[in-house]
Amino acid sequence: MDFNIEFKKWFIRISYDHWSFRITPLRFFLILLSLLTAVVLVYRFAFGLQSVSNLNDQWPWGLWKGWAVFAGAALAGGGYGTTFLVHILHIERLKLISHRTLLISLLGYTLMLVGLFTEIGRWFNFWRPYISWGHESALFEVFWCVSLYFIIQVLELGEIVTEKVFRQIHWFFVRFFPVFAVIGVMLPTLHQSSLGAIYLMTDGRLHPLWWSPLIFLFFLLSSLFVGPAMLVMESVLVGFAFGHKTPNDVLKILARIGGGMMILYLALKIGDLVVHNETGLLFEGSFESYAFIAEHLFGIVIPILIVFSPLINYRGWIITYGFLTSVGVFANRMNVVITGMIRDAGVIYYPTLCEVIISFGLVSTVLLIYLFLCENFNILLKNNDSCNPNTADGKPHGIAEK
Repeated sequence: MDFNIEFKKWFIRISYDHWSFRITPLRFFLILLSLLTAVVLVYRFAFGLQSVSNLNDQWPWGLWKGWAVFAGAALAGGGYGTTFLVHILHIERLKLISHRTLLISLLGYTLMLVGLFTEIGRWFNFWRPYISWGHESALFEVFWCVSLYFIIQVLELGEIVTEKVFRQIHWFFVRFFPVFAVIGVMLPTLHQSSLGAIYLMTDGRLHPLWWSPLIFLFFLLSSLFVGPAMLVMESVLVGFAFGHKTPNDVLKILARIGGGMMILYLALKIGDLVVHNETGLLFEGSFESYAFIAEHLFGIVIPILIVFSPLINYRGWIITYGFLTSVGVFANRMNVVITGMIRDAGVIYYPTLCEVIISFGLVSTVLLIYLFLCENFNILLKNNDSCNPNTADGKPHGIAEK
């Protein structure tokens, strides 16, 4: 057993028996925010939903549903998209980021599940969909699909984890990984579209700029094209935290794939507005019209222009594409859940301070888990690792020497 605390100018490294974690000022802040969130969550589960939120009959879904469930699921879409590209289409160059995408997706869905659990009024009844079969409910399908996909993601990550711990069962995850990968590609296509299909019942309630009989398809496509953008943003995180630089050609491949799907999404969206005679709503000068225009201009049009222009050759512009696309899809989900429902509700919804703390606190916890796993497992592959990722040396990979 080896326990050690190493003090540096900008961080403290805590090590124990081949495990380590750096404590920087930013990580210390994330730890404090996570602890505060844990306290607020205990209070919420003890005293009920209304004790910490502004959710009511007019606003049954608010920040948690839009932030953690709808946006969280979409932003974690890079996992199944990249699995399809690497393990089914066999795009070898993307193997470099394959481990990272699995981890990001798993943590994104963890955030989604915790957010969903927090948002349930009678949280102690969360298990009922397992025995109450609501076959005609889209939300029932989402519940089962997300639950199963979460298990598949854990099994997929098992190949990486068992390189260091529980090595005696590593062979199992290596042998059955292709099976997990195929299932892991199919399941998300079901619940990503079903999340949008839930809003088919809001015809006449959700603002027409967002409501459409094709809303399920828009949710699915946006979850696909935001995946590459999130991976670009993740490359910024690992560069800042570990000094690990993702090659530009890998980021360009991701951006081109995402950009192509964005063109399809934009064409379908414009065509849908034209077919349903809703284009006039773009110029009505309302808050909803401005929100819709901003969402598509900054989150769709500008990223497409970046991707299919010489700007894509510059790393800074690739990052700009990733940031704008990620924010655009996040804005879309929040607009569907909140902005598009304001007229129908008749009152404006404002999240409470506790709702905001829990939302940011859950993200902080996910980031800390991500950083810990990157420091202690073979997550950040280097160029020479991507051809043979199953090297079980028990050491963290891709960490910059400080």
